[in-house]
Amino acid sequence: MSGEVPPGSPGPQGSPGPSGGLVVVGDVVTDVVALHRGPLAPHTDTAARIRVLPGGAGANAAAWAAWSLVDAGTTGRAGGGTAAGEVRLLGRVGADSAGWHREALEAAGVRTRLTVDPQLPTAVVIALVDEDAERTFLTDSGACAALGPQDWDESLLDGAARLHLSGYLYFSDPGRRLAALATAAAHRRGLPVSADPASTGFIERLGADAFRRALGDRIGLLLPNLAEARLLSGRQDPVEAAERLSAEYGEAVVKLGPAGALAARDGRLLAKVPAVPVTPVDTTGAGDAFTGGYLAAALTGADPATAAEAGCRTGAHATTLLGGRPPRSGPAPAGS
Repeated sequence: MSGEVPPGSPGPQGSPGPSGGLVVVGDVVTDVVALHRGPLAPHTDTAARIRVLPGGAGANAAAWAAWSLVDAGTTGRAGGGTAAGEVRLLGRVGADSAGWHREALEAAGVRTRLTVDPQLPTAVVIALVDEDAERTFLTDSGACAALGPQDWDESLLDGAARLHLSGYLYFSDPGRRLAALATAAAHRRGLPVSADPASTGFIERLGADAFRRALGDRIGLLLPNLAEARLLSGRQDPVEAAERLSAEYGEAVVKLGPAGALAARDGRLLAKVPAVPVTPVDTTGAGDAFTGGYLAAALTGADPATAAEAGCRTGAHATTLLGGRPPRSGPAPAGS
């Protein structure tokens, strides 16, 4: 693994080192983040602070997991194999920005396996962030939509302790086939598999029932936000939603944003974890940061409540930054 990862992550303290690494399969995206402090003005200009940053739910979660593991002193950087604590990412990008994304991820401590699509550009998300730090997304899936079985290599799981799938995989046919292939490979090796549903808009377009069928019966941990949990469970009450999803998937951790998180297992609520109070700048990627922090803590053997606390810390920290990645995750592309 190349690149330096900054210290200071809010990872679990005093936890034993992980017995293996984390493999993430998911989206790599170029984020165009526009912070505007007033309402959007039709037919004219709206002043905004605009930055081009590396993003993507899968890539963000991998970066935050690697960043969190450094604080626990567990990230392996030896070449070859998956060292204890190493984070790997499988994704697909366009030739337009492949080098920039690879460098940014490796600077964040992630070992990359990025396929360069010969035709499609890297996915782009325009994030409009208002004065309350809430955001609206415009998404062009680009090369992410072509990520599929042809990109899979089972050796990615060598030395791994967990496979994590970004929910965006499930919104394209190649992605669903890749998710099924990777999940089956992990199951053969006895590895736990987790998934983050990623987008209520895309779930509604696919259909909640179809999304649940695509997840299958080998996902052992689901990490939805509250809107996703309500949509997938059919329950409006957050506790009921968490419990129902955990009854179906074994474990469910529902991200509640400024209200913290709920951790449930086998149909029973285990813990309600409070949020860490901060003054948010940009909430883009906060849920991805929670996921990364949670998975890093789980790798060290933390129980769901303790892992959720770690997730809340990373999620809160992410809201104090612009964009969806840990600090110093690489230079901006030329001309941005």
